[in-house]
Amino acid sequence: MGDHEGDPATEAFVAHRNLLFTVAYEILGSAADAEDVLQETWLRWVKVDLDQVRDQRAYLIRITTRQSLNRIRTMQRRREAYVGSWLPEPLRTAPVLETLSPTERAVFVLREVFEVSYDEIAEAVDKSPTAVRQIAHRARRHVDARRPRATVSPRERRAALEAFQHAVETNDLQALLNVLAPDVVVVSDGGGIKIAAPRPVVGAEKAIRFFVGSMRKVGGTLTLEPTVINGNPALLFRVDGELDGVAALRVEDGHVTNIYYVRNPEKLSRAESLTLLTLR
Repeated sequence: MGDHEGDPATEAFVAHRNLLFTVAYEILGSAADAEDVLQETWLRWVKVDLDQVRDQRAYLIRITTRQSLNRIRTMQRRREAYVGSWLPEPLRTAPVLETLSPTERAVFVLREVFEVSYDEIAEAVDKSPTAVRQIAHRARRHVDARRPRATVSPRERRAALEAFQHAVETNDLQALLNVLAPDVVVVSDGGGIKIAAPRPVVGAEKAIRFFVGSMRKVGGTLTLEPTVINGNPALLFRVDGELDGVAALRVEDGHVTNIYYVRNPEKLSRAESLTLLTLR
């Protein structure tokens, strides 16, 4: 973009860049793929006749959404050959809606997060406004069904995170059993590069065996650092000072109900720095 600095197209793109990154990341769950989508968006944007564009923000969101949907279909083919479970790239931002289809996710994000009109969303996803309303309703119902039954206060989340961290650091198996929900689910992503469970681990005792076994195989000095990843309390796992993995926790009723543990080094590049996002 350096050669275009100062022209109206560049200024408009730069003004909305953080918003476009947020849209792409919320749909894709990958910061690297979101950056690629922004590059594709830019290449299309510079060819647009700005005199014909009534709302530059809406137009850019439309390009980004379409490119994100194209990219997510490519990602789905990649995931079919992925080793073990696939998890979103850890990023210090809002949650990603993994349970929705690509179109449902795009509609939900644009409507619920960015409050884009149904007509504008219809243009972005190549559907009628009526169809988009139905998709939005279905996606909202789908998400609501999977939300925690009760609102968890920041204090409860912090207490559960601290209890989990202390139990792992001290290898206190009883304390770990106390903080985990009986039906806790652990999903780990090593990408075929680092050791991870090939399938979700279900149940507190199995989860404990998984973490204890993983820590023994890692070797070196383990330290844990609290943070917030994808909108959830999380821990950075460091071995001899180097980032080895990220575990994001979901907390309900004072217990950890889900653990999303990413060890794939290709997904850890943004886990330690804050990515600036915007909804405007």
